[in-house]
Amino acid sequence: MSTHTTLARGSHRESQRITDILRKESVGGFILLGATVLALILANTPAQDFYFGLRDTYLGKDIGDFHLKLSLGHWAADGLLAVFFFLAGLELKKEFVVGDLRNPGNALVPVVAAAGGVAVPALIYTLINLNSSAEALGGWAIPAATDIAFAVAVLAVIGTHLPAALRTFLLTLAVVDDLIAIVIIALFYTTELKVHYLLWALIPLILYAVVARLGEKLFHLKPSAAWFILLPIGAVVWALFLNSGIHATIAGVVLAFLVPVRMNNRAKQANAEHGLAEVMEHRVRPFSAGFCVPVFAFFSAGVAIGGFSGFTQAVSQPIALGIIVALVGGKMLGITGATWLVTRLRQANLDSDIKWIDVIGLAALGGIGFTVSLLIAELSFGIGSDYNDYAKIAVLTASVLAACVGSLILGSRNKHFKQLAEKETEDLNDDGVPDVFTDDTGKAAPTR
Repeated sequence: MSTHTTLARGSHRESQRITDILRKESVGGFILLGATVLALILANTPAQDFYFGLRDTYLGKDIGDFHLKLSLGHWAADGLLAVFFFLAGLELKKEFVVGDLRNPGNALVPVVAAAGGVAVPALIYTLINLNSSAEALGGWAIPAATDIAFAVAVLAVIGTHLPAALRTFLLTLAVVDDLIAIVIIALFYTTELKVHYLLWALIPLILYAVVARLGEKLFHLKPSAAWFILLPIGAVVWALFLNSGIHATIAGVVLAFLVPVRMNNRAKQANAEHGLAEVMEHRVRPFSAGFCVPVFAFFSAGVAIGGFSGFTQAVSQPIALGIIVALVGGKMLGITGATWLVTRLRQANLDSDIKWIDVIGLAALGGIGFTVSLLIAELSFGIGSDYNDYAKIAVLTASVLAACVGSLILGSRNKHFKQLAEKETEDLNDDGVPDVFTDDTGKAAPTR
């Protein structure tokens, strides 16, 4: 009999942390949706000249060959999304240092599932575009990403009370998905690498790491200190990355990796309950979810569709077909198939409260690519190109379809999920931890 369980609940503390993150992401998802709808309205009405003119308005100044004059669309993609990737970097480091991903056994399923959710869509896109141009084939990474904010916003709308195991799986999957997207952007979307700017970036990076560690007590006690001290140093790093040829958002990830995660004496002296990485995550997430990502979506999602005929023409293009099929079908197949494969190879079983239909429904929501998919589309084809417009329409269409499929599957399980939600609040032994969870030491909680 199998001794392994796939998609187990884990500790109550971890479940509470993940629930809090997903709650904040759901609010950001609704703001993101609003920004997207507004962009589409402006781009397809008489206001389109204003919208595209605003997007293409340049701000900043070039100093010699040091490039700092960008359009508002590029400031949003290169600048504001760096905050989003900083947040992703904090979550990644925290998960690998103190979270579930530090344990290879716990990390195996979400890592393999995320890899399957990237590889299968990329393969499907490539197969559909085999006879297309080399430029079109360059968009293979567009269907690789999962937009966690949009996914949880959909869950909030349909009223699905995901059990703890699925919540953990969704967030961990998205974290690993972000890591893969970061690696793809760094490796495949670097142009004209200028090594000297990266070498110069080492100076503020080292300074940032030293200040983040030595000033940890100050940053715990005075939240504003991080904005006035660390942010300017981070801005210098970002500017140097921007000019190095590596996409500037990678700077956010690198900076996040330099923030201390574990509790130490400096954190204890400040009477902090968490390490600096988690504290900064709490402080930055509202700004990222409520402003940075929606503003990026506003400038990126706007595309002149051209009515029904324009829409049908766009989605019939191999680029669009590849993205739609890859996101809607490929993500579901890749995530579910990889999870099933790991489960079989480990001779494991799903948690008794989880069924394969639940995994399929969650995998369907993984087809909501949106934020990072739009970014990679712009990196692949360039803002304003026909290919980029086809890709935008495809990403938006696929995200809606994936949301509908995921909603239908998971919505049909609402009754079961509500029963599990009640079960996951029962604490008959009054130890402060619901009886179905493990406690925070990893031991099984006493049963009734």
